[in-house]
Parts: sequence; structure tokens; C-alpha cells
Amino acid sequence: MTTLVRGGHRARHRVVLLGGGYVTLHAYAGLMRHAGRAVRRGDVQVVVISIDDAHSFHGFTGEVLAGLLPYDRTRTPLVEAMPHAHVVLGRATAIDPERRLVRYELVDRTDESPTERVLDYDALVIGTGGREPAAAVPGLAEHGFTLRAPGDIAVLTERIRDAATHRGIRRHTVVVAGGGLAGVEMAAAVADLGGARVRVELVHSGDAILPELRDDQPRLARRAEQELERLGVRVRLGVRLASVTEDLAHLSDGTALPASTVIATIGQRPVQVPGLDEHRDPRGRLVTRPDLSVVDGVWAAGDAACVVHPTRGEPVPANALWAIKGGEHVGRNLARMLRRRPTRPFAYRGLGQAASFGFGRSISELYGLPFTGWLAWVLRLTFFLRFMPSRRKAAQVVGDVARHAAYGRSAPRPALAEPAEPAVAELATAQPA
Repeated sequence: MTTLVRGGHRARHRVVLLGGGYVTLHAYAGLMRHAGRAVRRGDVQVVVISIDDAHSFHGFTGEVLAGLLPYDRTRTPLVEAMPHAHVVLGRATAIDPERRLVRYELVDRTDESPTERVLDYDALVIGTGGREPAAAVPGLAEHGFTLRAPGDIAVLTERIRDAATHRGIRRHTVVVAGGGLAGVEMAAAVADLGGARVRVELVHSGDAILPELRDDQPRLARRAEQELERLGVRVRLGVRLASVTEDLAHLSDGTALPASTVIATIGQRPVQVPGLDEHRDPRGRLVTRPDLSVVDGVWAAGDAACVVHPTRGEPVPANALWAIKGGEHVGRNLARMLRRRPTRPFAYRGLGQAASFGFGRSISELYGLPFTGWLAWVLRLTFFLRFMPSRRKAAQVVGDVARHAAYGRSAPRPALAEPAEPAVAELATAQPA
């Protein structure tokens, strides 16, 4: 195996993490908690391959759109979140599980040198996540916005704020496609910021919004409907987004809505890296074993994986909490593998879910118990602060919330530091024999 010399030591093991999302960050954290000494002294080399140089914390996207938090609060440089890892700005293109090789291409190169690399590994963690299927809706990729594409949230935030502060006669219309938790939160955030200057249309193909809450928590689903009504959001049920043009959102029932902005929260498809196709389910997710391995040496969790609930026997939800807990478990099992100990099955059973409808207004479910209003909002805020990858960013969020509580929307905005250049590593690579 190709090794990299660090501080006079040769790395005996290489762990490669694909993606810069929740799975990667929490697999790294779990590995460092249980085998950090080996990483720090150079016996274990950790390599992160990601197309983005920062982690996007999506839990506070609604607060960003609503103007409560600066966009910068949701972004943590990977080199800050994982200081003992080698971060490579690249895109994985193929996996060879038999030879334990991963191919990747570098991104954002300024020279003309070949960009494809081959890296060998002892353990590979696939946390590439999912993306909204923008290509499935004609015109959406060109004229709409999603929540997961790098850079989309920053551009979307500025667009919504410009619309909310526009003093012209024309009223801006924002169409949100998808009536799950993400879509409902985005519709509420836009309506909360825009007020009378922005009209929000929420389009959902089902017969009721929030299907993930409807059966088990009907009270919370009804409260969400009331909050949307309070904010003036118009909900259109039984129709889907059919196509998008520069200024129109076409629906499946033939309606054409004038739309200055279209936001799609229409589910997701896993980001696939070729090489493990025989281990995928019909939705394209990697099917994991009880310990979250896919095959020997390869692990997966989060939106790119089909993880079976330990008691219910059905796939776990595709959300941040399950990606976080899956990543943590993979990290612990990596440490056990490095010590030649048996791995353990994934035993997490779930915690709850939540949505926000403005400052101090929320719904949440914790271990099956429903909460609304201020208590639900504080529970949600506390939970998200707990899992932010940067304690510094979490402290800044607390300061932002305090300023908003004291001054409302007139609170002075903190000056944001210029983003630092990403510190990435050029690695020794293995070429296939």
C-alpha cells in the first residue's frame, strides 16, 4: 500500500472518507474519540475527498432564509472541522473494492496537469449524500434552486432578501415544491421574511402536507397547517411541479404560476460512485450490513445508504440526524477494526424531528412526545447547536439569536470575516498494477 510519511512515521493504515457532509464529519469524530492517538502520531492517515471545501449545516437553512442568521454561520471549513485529516478537493469517480482503490478527479485546478488520481485505502466510508433530482423537472436546474447543490443556498438567500426589500409595485411570487418538513420550513421562512411583499405558493403532490408526521403526530401536522395559514402561504395539494421557465412554474394540472423564484424540495437521489452497483437497492442506495459495512473495507451511511432500522426492519429516514448517528457508529467501528476487534451492529433507534415557523414558533417531536411553540423552538435550537461541527459557530448563533430577541429584524448584523483559502493536501497516490 502506498503510504505517506508524516513526522518521521509511516502511516500503517489509510482511511478515506468520501463527501464533506454529516457522515464524514461524524465518522471522523467517532474515529478520533476512539483511535485519535493513532491518528495524531501518524499510524492512521485520514483522507477526505470532497467537492466542497466546507461543511454546510442545513439545520439552520430556514433561519438563514428568514434573515435570522447570516449564511456564514452554516459553513464550517473542512480543515477546521477535521484538523487531523488531509482534505482533498475532488470528486470520487470509481471504487474498486477488490483492490481497495478509489479513483477521483481534482476540482478547481488552475494548472494543466492531469487531474485524475488513484488512492488505495484500508477502509473507505461513503458519505456522498443525496441531491434533489433537478434533472427530472424540465427547466428546474436552469431556473430553480435546490437546498443541496453547493452554493445554491447563498444565491437563494440573496435573491429572497432582495425580493423582500423590493419597493416596486410588483409582488414577488416564490413557489416551493414539496410538502415535507424541508419544504414547509422553506415556505414559512420565505413568507416570514417577505411579509406582504412576497407571495408564497407551496405545491405538494400528496393529499396533505407533512406525510412523515401525519400518521404518528397529527396534532403537529395540524399546527404546521395553522402556521402556514398565519404566514399567508397558499398550499396547493394533489399537484406537482411539471416544469420551470425563467418566470413561470408549470404545474401538473395545467396551471402556470408567475414565479420569480422556484425552490425544489422534491426528495433526493443518492450520489452514486460507480463500483458497487450490485450492492444497491432499487433507489440506488448502498445496502448496508448491520454494522453499516457494505463489503469488507467499505462502509456507508446517510442518504447514500440503505440502513435498516434495528427494531422496525425498514430503512431509516433520510435526514441529518440519521446521517450523524450513522457516521458516529461507522467511526467507532473503524476504530474497532483498526484494533482488530469485532465490529458492532448499529443500534440507534431515533430521537425525533422538528420544523420552525419563525422566531419562537416551532413544532417538534421528541421520543414520540409532541411539543409546540416556544418550548418546541428551544428544543430544536438546542438540538441543532449540539450537533454543529464548530463550537465557535454555535456560540455565534447564540449571539445572533440573542440580538434578534433584543432588537428584532433591526438587530445590527455582525461583520463576517473573509473566508480563508482552503488548506488541501496533495497525496501520494497508488497506480493500478
